[in-house]
Amino acid sequence: MCESFAEDLLAWYDRHARELPWRISPADHAKGLRPDPYRIWLSEVMLQQTTVAAVKDYFNRFTTRWPDVAALAAAPDAEVMAEWAGLGYYARARNLLACARVVADAGGFPQTEAGLLTLPGVGPYTAAAIASIAFATPAVVVDGNVERVTSRIFAMGDPLPAARPKLRELAAQLSPQKRPGDYAQAMMDLGATICTPRNPACTICPVFAHCEARRLGIAADLPRKTPKAAKPERAGVVYIARRPSDGAWLIETRPDKGLLGGMPGFPGSDWAVGGAPAHEPPLAADWLTLNGEVRHTFTHFHLTLQIRITRSEAEPQQGAWRPAFSPAALPTVMRKAWDLAAPQFHDV
Repeated sequence: MCESFAEDLLAWYDRHARELPWRISPADHAKGLRPDPYRIWLSEVMLQQTTVAAVKDYFNRFTTRWPDVAALAAAPDAEVMAEWAGLGYYARARNLLACARVVADAGGFPQTEAGLLTLPGVGPYTAAAIASIAFATPAVVVDGNVERVTSRIFAMGDPLPAARPKLRELAAQLSPQKRPGDYAQAMMDLGATICTPRNPACTICPVFAHCEARRLGIAADLPRKTPKAAKPERAGVVYIARRPSDGAWLIETRPDKGLLGGMPGFPGSDWAVGGAPAHEPPLAADWLTLNGEVRHTFTHFHLTLQIRITRSEAEPQQGAWRPAFSPAALPTVMRKAWDLAAPQFHDV
């Protein structure tokens, strides 16, 4: 089955491959055009925990501004973090810069999975994807789409995440030695467009004949997943202040490690279960507590933020006054706070 499965899938991919800004089409690939490792790496990092639709504009802006790895490596941290704002999982942006600098110093990307795994922020999936797509090295590329397709092809009902090692073994059985990059992208496209999480389009699937779950009528039920525990609720307070004399805003840069690491934001309390912990405002002033609150969900918890605002000329104990400030550089949760507070500053 394995050889014919890959042949059927690649024949479909040759006709129906998605057009993506980082991708070389099957026709161009057949003519000898090869993907740019920089663009493949950048797209794979951006696509972690994020959708293709959300990534396209970010990818185009990044590659316009920093067209190769040397340009990105030379970019100031703050500019890259600001361009990343809104994509979430900000540790990826810090690792992106660290990796770009390692690669630029080395004169290029390693061409093996083992070498790629030594780079900052590059894990097993990303290393396999870059190796297969950028360097045509046979590798077992397993993301969420591949897990779903594989579980259905083999009707493997063991629940995720415990089933991942077994699914990887099964995916390896399907992976061909020829055209590894096209095959990896074909599996991704199949999962994204036909073998979807809900209502898979089995009647038009190019590997219909190979699918045991389709034969058993259980494709829509796979892969099975272990129920997730409820996310805890955390709370905090955020302070938004403006200096009337020059219009500066009170901004802090969060520590490099931890949530929103290295990103600009508004000073505030820690975020704790059971309500905001004891804290001091960032400067002495009369603070107004706004009606309404910010709600935001991170990977492991829900967050509620109370917003307090003021105008003041006082020197802050937390953060610093910034006359030149762009709300677009804020991470999403801080942008939500800004959107709630900004109408209260009528000259914004």
